[in-house]
Amino acid sequence: MRWIDLAFLHWRVPADDIRALLPPPLEVDLFDGSAWVAVSPFRMTAVRPTFSPPIPTATDFPELNVRTYVRHGGHSGVWFFSLDAGSWLAVIGARTAVGLPYFHARMHERRAGNDVYYESTRTHPGTRAAEFRARYRPTGAVYRAEPGSLDYWLTERYSLFALHTGRLLRVDIEHVQWPLQHATADVDANTMAGAAGIALPSDAPHVRFARELDVVAHWPVRA
Repeated sequence: MRWIDLAFLHWRVPADDIRALLPPPLEVDLFDGSAWVAVSPFRMTAVRPTFSPPIPTATDFPELNVRTYVRHGGHSGVWFFSLDAGSWLAVIGARTAVGLPYFHARMHERRAGNDVYYESTRTHPGTRAAEFRARYRPTGAVYRAEPGSLDYWLTERYSLFALHTGRLLRVDIEHVQWPLQHATADVDANTMAGAAGIALPSDAPHVRFARELDVVAHWPVRA
């Protein structure tokens, strides 16, 4: 798959707030004593199983996720509170195969010069309302984060965890190091984290941008 026009909007949050929302096997991963939560809008393209043709309606669509950072069994990784997507087939497939908390949403994403305009309204039946509207843009040159830095810790994650039929699964991914850029975001609406029970601080987010990244995801294994 390829991730296009991705923004990382990160907030520092109290570790206890996140710990209360995680399944017991997982530990909160901390940087400078704090947990971090991200709201990340982007577009998924070129999505397909290995050695198979693309699946219609599930190969190119906007996605918006709310995530935090965890540790388990010697692995550091990502825990998703939600993943909203504009493809019903992708939502059903990910929920069925891995147990990831995907939700269908009405979404629109477009690029105008360096600006990306992004809108998402959750439409999934029986779930809490969640909305995101923002314009974001890169403001600096491409760079690779230095090991030990906050940007490296936030972005260089090569595993995600999911709870499926009572079992904790780990999905490993492969990609080159993130081609990050400093960025700004004008957020008009953001209830994504609130829908997951997370109160974000009023501080402006830590914003980074990546134009595109090719990613390979492996089949899930028991964590």
